[in-house]
Amino acid sequence: MREKLRIVFFGSPDFAVPALKALVDGGHEVAAVVTQPDRPKGRGRKTTPPPVKSAALELELEVFQPASIKTEDFFDAMSKISPDLFVVVAFGQLLPQRLLDVPEKGAINIHGSLLPKYRGPAPIQWAIINGETETGVTTMYMEKKLDAGDMLLWRATPIYPDDTAGSLHDRLSQIGAELLAETLGRLEKGDLNPTAQDPSQATYAPMLEKNDGRIDWNKSAEHIERFIRGMSPWPGAFTFLDKKRLKIFKAQPAAGKKDAAPGTVLEGFENELRVAAGVGGALSIVELQGASGKRMNVENFLRGNAVAAGAVLS
Repeated sequence: MREKLRIVFFGSPDFAVPALKALVDGGHEVAAVVTQPDRPKGRGRKTTPPPVKSAALELELEVFQPASIKTEDFFDAMSKISPDLFVVVAFGQLLPQRLLDVPEKGAINIHGSLLPKYRGPAPIQWAIINGETETGVTTMYMEKKLDAGDMLLWRATPIYPDDTAGSLHDRLSQIGAELLAETLGRLEKGDLNPTAQDPSQATYAPMLEKNDGRIDWNKSAEHIERFIRGMSPWPGAFTFLDKKRLKIFKAQPAAGKKDAAPGTVLEGFENELRVAAGVGGALSIVELQGASGKRMNVENFLRGNAVAAGAVLS
C-alpha cells in the first residue's frame, strides 16, 4: 500500500473546488486548506466565504484564512504541518520563495491555459476574447515568478463558437482536477519530466475589473461578439444608451453599412437591434438587460423599450 502524500491545498474560487475534491477522492492526506478571508459580496454586501472554504468544511478539513501569507505566524503554521507538497489552484496571493521551500516535494500549480501562453489571473476570458480556437490546463512546479515554473502535464480542449468564459471555466475546472490526479500519480512513481517554459512565447492575461466590460464599438463585430462571451458571466459586457447602462449577454455579427459610425443603431431591421461596429460590420444583439429590467431576448426588450434608428450606443 502506497504512502499518502501529505498536502496543503491553496485555493479560493469555484475553479479550485474540483481539484480539492480530487485530492480527497484520491486518498491523499489534505492536512490543511488555505483560502482567502470571507468578504462582502453581492448587492447586500453579505459576508460570504470563498467556495473552497465551504467545500473544505464539508470535507471536515482544517482551514486557514490569512489576510497575508507573508507573516511569521503563517510560515510557522505551515512548517509545523510539515507537508510533502503544496497544491495551489487560483489562490489569489503569490507565494513567497520562503514558503515555497517548506514542502519537501515543492509546490504544484494548476493553471487554466496552455502555458506559456496566458500567464496571469484571467487566462480563460482572454483566450476567448482574443479568438483562440484551443486552450487547456497545465500543471507546473511553482517558482516565485508568476506562472513561469517548469511544466509537468498539459491537456488541451477546443474553444467552441458558443463558449462563454463561464462554460469554458467549468470545463477547464474539471479537466484540471483530472490532470492533477494524473500529475500526483506520476509524481509518486517518479515518472514526471518537468519541461522549462520558453519565455519568448509567453503572453499575459491581465486581471479584469468591473469597468473592463464596456464594449468598444470601434472594434470589429467579430471581436465584440467574442468580447461579450469572454466577459460572461463576469464582469459582464455593457454599453450605454442615453446614459443608461445596457448589459449585453449574446450577440452575433451581421451585415452593416460602411458609412455608419460605430455604435449607431441601424435602420431597416424590424424587431432587431443591429448596431454598427468597426470596419463596416455590425452586431445584432440577441439577449440584453436594461438598467432596471431582467434579461430577455431582443424582441421582448424592444416591445417595452423603443430604440430609434440613429441612436448611438457608447
